[in-house]
Amino acid sequence: MSAAGSPSAGGLFAALSSLLGQVPATPDPAALAVLAAARDLRNAAGRRIAFVAPPVDNLDYETRIWLTGEVATRPGNWHDFFNALVWLVFPLTKAVLNARHVELLRRQVGPRCRERDALTHFDECGVIVVSCNPELLELVRGFQWRRLFWERRSELSRELRCLVFGHATYEQLLRPFRGLTAKAVLHQVSPAWLEQPLATQLADVDRRLAAEFSAGRHQAPRGWQPLPLLGLPGVTPASEHAAYYDDEWQFRPGRRRCPV
Repeated sequence: MSAAGSPSAGGLFAALSSLLGQVPATPDPAALAVLAAARDLRNAAGRRIAFVAPPVDNLDYETRIWLTGEVATRPGNWHDFFNALVWLVFPLTKAVLNARHVELLRRQVGPRCRERDALTHFDECGVIVVSCNPELLELVRGFQWRRLFWERRSELSRELRCLVFGHATYEQLLRPFRGLTAKAVLHQVSPAWLEQPLATQLADVDRRLAAEFSAGRHQAPRGWQPLPLLGLPGVTPASEHAAYYDDEWQFRPGRRRCPV
């Protein structure tokens, strides 16, 4: 796989690592078909998921997935390619998001609702932050970026993981830019959880997220916790210098506290 950037940025491609070695250097629908065939991917209605070229008709994107299992995927398009890979890694959550979109579409009268905006924000730009250290999660909630990323950086590799969900974020990480920010959910876990194999962690996160969205959590577009991804150690060489974190345009102080 190749692009202007490589899928290694500070481990932020970790959730896709088991798949990236199985795909070619360009976004290829045929490779997706092979990967999907090896898994029994289903939507919440039980229909088998397939990644297909966008049909020419009037059926909207989410309704098509619900009714047919077909996920419109443009050939040669990184955005859609990463969306498909996220389906493969987080199938339960993607299925719940689709079902919730369709339910809200059926109720919709007038403009798009706030909950659909919130779901889309996470689908495009979401990240799951897990840590066994509540102090680190509190620094995230408090927008204490210098303390988190610089003063406590030695603890991050041992006690905190960032698992990217948003397919737009994966696309942006191919060419990381100043101010690249994800929309996070925070989960406290045990030290033993962090010692589990990555596949086990991903499956557990998928179950947790699916349960949260099914229960109607995360309905407010402004409820997500911002996380400046280029602050994480290893994402950019600039982060090896303390002065990097003096950039308040990128590492902004928070005006509010996001929900747990």
